[in-house]
Amino acid sequence: MNEMPWHAWRRRRYRITRAGVVFSFALVLVAAAAALSANNLLFLIAAAMLATLLVSSFVSRLSLAGLQVDLLLPEHICARRATAARVRLRNLKWMMPSLSIQISGAPTDGRESILHTPLYFPIVPGRVALEERAEVYFPVRGEHGNNLFLFTTRFPFGFIEQRINVALKRDTLVYPTIEARPEWEPLASAIRGEIESQSPGGEHDFYRIRPYLTTDSARHLDWKSSARTGELQIREFAREQKLIVELILDRRIGPGQEEWFEAAIECCAFLAWEFQESPLILRSQRFVARVPEDSDVYAILKFLALATPDPNPLSPAPSDEPTIQILLTTDPEPLVERTQPAHVITPKAH
Repeated sequence: MNEMPWHAWRRRRYRITRAGVVFSFALVLVAAAAALSANNLLFLIAAAMLATLLVSSFVSRLSLAGLQVDLLLPEHICARRATAARVRLRNLKWMMPSLSIQISGAPTDGRESILHTPLYFPIVPGRVALEERAEVYFPVRGEHGNNLFLFTTRFPFGFIEQRINVALKRDTLVYPTIEARPEWEPLASAIRGEIESQSPGGEHDFYRIRPYLTTDSARHLDWKSSARTGELQIREFAREQKLIVELILDRRIGPGQEEWFEAAIECCAFLAWEFQESPLILRSQRFVARVPEDSDVYAILKFLALATPDPNPLSPAPSDEPTIQILLTTDPEPLVERTQPAHVITPKAH
């Protein structure tokens, strides 16, 4: 879990509720009647009603004071996918509890709120932290910081609703979505078919008989050869050389191709996640990742989360290993001859 506990207070806002409007109207009527009739009892009632409004505002403001919010997220988060999280609300006040606190999301930097369902805390005792489960939703990939939350309370009488914007100071890395689009399913099926067609026999093809090593499994001992030579002999089988899925992402794009670039990023993320159990390579400008030799699939997703267009030419290195190359580019002609990819994805093809 990632945890970063601080927040920053923004401006405090007030809103008079419907009950508050009715109460204020009644206060005006009582005050007007007291002034016209010079009735001391009406003056006392008007003073009590005015004091009630002032106390309501003060108590609700005090209820919001001294609150701290934490957002606990899983380590790996993908865009456009509801993610389980926990919201921790801590009351830093020594004695006084905070009552009737609602936490909801607020738009940040033109983006929609990550918290769609409000959370309600009836009471948060002093020096106590409470947690509630929540679902967060990040609409786009990349780094997300300063997520806004809105604290609201109508305590104690419901006449005034006080609101405070709270900015959570944290950077959250969000991967591209790994959900499949309908146009990518035929591509994934074709890659699976190529992998299966290149994998006959597996480790059941006999290769040779050689002397036994301490690291060998005893179940592959060849007893006839061992009896004939007087030394333990082992049956060795030919290992299957698995086909490598190689993704080549050319980040050079022209004007108006930003939407295709995002689709290419998501396609790479989908294929990397789909074939993470196979040997996998992602090549791009100034970036190469091999799975599982150098890293895992999350290193690829992290790169894709932060990837931006790059005007530098792409120079993929030739590979002697059997690969299925998928080329994603806006200008395939200079790269097709050198890479000879099995599949080419361009803006027109997309």
